[in-house]
Amino acid sequence: MTNRRAALSPHASIITFNVNELNSPIKRHRVAKWIEEQEPTICCLQETHLSPKDKHRLRVKGWKPILQGNIKQKKGVTILISDKTDFKIRQVKRDTEGQYIMVKGTLHQEEITLINIYEAKTGAAKVINQLLTDLKKDVKNCSIVLGYLNTPLTSMDISSRQKINKERVDLNEKLKQMDLTDIYRTHHPKTTECTFFSSAHGTFSRIDHMLGNTASLYKFKQMK
Repeated sequence: MTNRRAALSPHASIITFNVNELNSPIKRHRVAKWIEEQEPTICCLQETHLSPKDKHRLRVKGWKPILQGNIKQKKGVTILISDKTDFKIRQVKRDTEGQYIMVKGTLHQEEITLINIYEAKTGAAKVINQLLTDLKKDVKNCSIVLGYLNTPLTSMDISSRQKINKERVDLNEKLKQMDLTDIYRTHHPKTTECTFFSSAHGTFSRIDHMLGNTASLYKFKQMK
């Protein structure tokens, strides 16, 4: 399981966490306890293998879950929002496959759009590119796109000397067009940190990301 945390100003934090399925009651309990200990304002989970009908199976005291998933395809994403925060939900948008969930609303009276993504397919860069194209109208100045994108974005995100292929180049061009920047890389421009090991290729890589609008980067005070 991998996780990433960003601190927003004023006094808000967002965690993204690939939980690698939550079918086990013991695992759901451990994840719920971990969330309670971390006390994030917003927690985004990927690969839950849960659907909206399973809301009763994911209970975290003090956090409201918004689920979307496709159990047959073993996908699923969830956004949990703390009851303590002034987050007003205006719109929730989901796909049918459990690939993403989008929540629009206000946080501390400021507009915000959260898009939580899980993509496990080979050639994920091309799939994510198309998804962002489809959601282009929803991604504005106060958007955060995060989750398990299953692709490195730069050569620093992979341990081998493998070149960034055309699909990744195209994805980075799409991010540039949509004014989306890797928040972690902004805070850690020279740090090589990997979150995934491929036994097939013998490589380490960073394939979970948190992206934000360039104009809003000043709001992110910390990223780890």
